[in-house]
Amino acid sequence: MTTPQDDLLPATRRALLHHIAVAQTEGRAPSLVAAVVRGGETVWNGARTSVDGHGPDENVQYRIGSITKTFTAVLVLRLRDDGVLDLCDPLEKHLPGTGAGEATIAELLAHTGGLAAESPAPWWERTPGSLRPELSDVLGEQPFRHPVGRRHHYSNPGYTLLGALVEELRGAPWEEVLRREVLEPLGLHRTSGRPQAPHAGGWAVHPWADVMMPEPAQDLGRMAPAGQLWSTTADLARFAAFLAQGDDRVLSAESVREMRTPAAPPEAAELAAGGAYGLGMQILHRDGHMLVGHSGSLPGFLAGLVIGVEDDVAAVVLSNCTSGPPALTVAADLVRIVAEAEPRIPEPWRPMIEVDSSVLELVGQWYWGTQAFGLRLTAGGDVTLEPLSGVGRRARFRANGDGTWTGLDGYYAGELLRAVRRPGRSVSHLDLGSFVFTRQPYDEGAPVPGGVDPEGWRGIQ
Repeated sequence: MTTPQDDLLPATRRALLHHIAVAQTEGRAPSLVAAVVRGGETVWNGARTSVDGHGPDENVQYRIGSITKTFTAVLVLRLRDDGVLDLCDPLEKHLPGTGAGEATIAELLAHTGGLAAESPAPWWERTPGSLRPELSDVLGEQPFRHPVGRRHHYSNPGYTLLGALVEELRGAPWEEVLRREVLEPLGLHRTSGRPQAPHAGGWAVHPWADVMMPEPAQDLGRMAPAGQLWSTTADLARFAAFLAQGDDRVLSAESVREMRTPAAPPEAAELAAGGAYGLGMQILHRDGHMLVGHSGSLPGFLAGLVIGVEDDVAAVVLSNCTSGPPALTVAADLVRIVAEAEPRIPEPWRPMIEVDSSVLELVGQWYWGTQAFGLRLTAGGDVTLEPLSGVGRRARFRANGDGTWTGLDGYYAGELLRAVRRPGRSVSHLDLGSFVFTRQPYDEGAPVPGGVDPEGWRGIQ
């Protein structure tokens, strides 16, 4: 339950309702449900038409298709955080004999493992999982379509392998591990591998006539980690809040941030649309904002979960038709509506409680060659380095507790920043991955590689 100050304004609520009403009508969806999250809490629910004879709401289950992959990715990141594996490990190290073991775990998470998009015929989404009881049935005789690690190629069998990896290392079925390690801690009691009443039925809507027929709801068997789950907008709203903020009972804020970081180069069409892929999450760039989440589809269902991390707004959209409203786009639109109508009010600025004087003397202007940069100390003890004019490399750096900082993003991600001091402890220069930053352009008092011309700066003779 939200407090009054968390409620959306009436005009915003009407805009959200209008948008899903248009999406449901124009997309000819038997039903469409949606939710919006702000500040980690659900602040709006909306629904249009009926689900199998009763009104849809935030507790009615829909099939969520490939949003399941994000849940599977969380389980794999938990294995990494528990020290059971490294994301750079080849699959063969932990799950031998698959025939696809040269791909690393990170490559499988990011869909760069080179594997086929689908399993061999028959069409896996519309046939029983019992037809594919073994991993070999999912992968086929030639599992690879591309060289490992060379390109992003979305792969459902890749996430089947990750689910099998979870089972191997946890010693229990994928869904059992998921319930114990993710669903129960986060309170996602209406998310399950099989439908639980009340749930929507899946429908195919005729493309040229306003008539429908029911779609089969198959148990995907081995393919379950790629798309099996059913869920509700209420549960997915809580899951979205977790993906934005982290929860130490499941994954830290740092680990979910890693999931949201691009890990795969986008294909040409995705690049044109401003998209990329992280570790189990899609990444979209819309109107200068980065959105993350995942889409999902199975016969009879469409789903979309989108998070605007900077705006602290997330949205979930579910519908029960094979094709119709573009759920991911509709969810992104709901995020935009709230972000534009009610911009996030930032936390009040507060001064630091204490500061290390040896760090404070480093802030201010520095030069990389002749380009001016500013080094700023943040309240948490981290620093930012950015050009003072024009374009240039900018990055955030996390304090290591020993007077050094490690880059968090951009060109300097993972690189070490340190202050180099003279014997008297005065600062000579900053060393950033071997680059020398000085207080003056090519400071004579600093060891600038290549030396400084002894005649100094001069005009044209």
